[in-house]
Amino acid sequence: MPNQTLTNMNPYGSPLPPPPGVLYDPVLPVPDDKTCFALWEQFDMLDNVAEHSLMVAQVATFLAEHAVKAGLPVDVGTVRASALMHDIAKTYCIRHGGSHSQLGGSWTLELTGNPVVAAGVTHHIYWPFELDLHKYFTQLVVIYADKRVNHTTLVTIHERFQDLIVRYGIPDHYQDRIRKTELQALNLEAMLCNTLKVDLNACDFDSGRMV
Repeated sequence: MPNQTLTNMNPYGSPLPPPPGVLYDPVLPVPDDKTCFALWEQFDMLDNVAEHSLMVAQVATFLAEHAVKAGLPVDVGTVRASALMHDIAKTYCIRHGGSHSQLGGSWTLELTGNPVVAAGVTHHIYWPFELDLHKYFTQLVVIYADKRVNHTTLVTIHERFQDLIVRYGIPDHYQDRIRKTELQALNLEAMLCNTLKVDLNACDFDSGRMV
């Protein structure tokens, strides 16, 4: 078997197929908020998971709107839908085990018929491909938005990852995986700041106000 590189592997070493390299296809169905909320109810989403998902969607929507202003061919509804759906399988996996990102991506594709929205769900923990905002804006922004929200509180990327280490008691010899995802998130943040001309560490993601 040929050696796999980080361009097609997650931090745990599993090879992954390439995601759809498209920002937006007007033919694809895009679920609105009402549809996403109904799916939350269908899958019995916990209240705290729903609150987190709403906050992540707020951050992702803010970034998508600024991307449109910056001239990127981004569909705000697609980005928002992917963010709202990113933890659709979280409650099930808390109760029964499994990968909530992989299962959630599969569910989202089946439920919405939109591979772009689904890819943002599948890959919202780590992106094993090139960091290309023009090609993968939806997926990358869902990753970043999730890394800025700890439960329902807006935090820095470093604070988010420190909480993961402490909350789950991750031992030192496993923390390299966490650090790898943290480094990716920091690189993505720098790209977004440069592309969107916004200081994302001085923004509350609410109507563009700075903090």
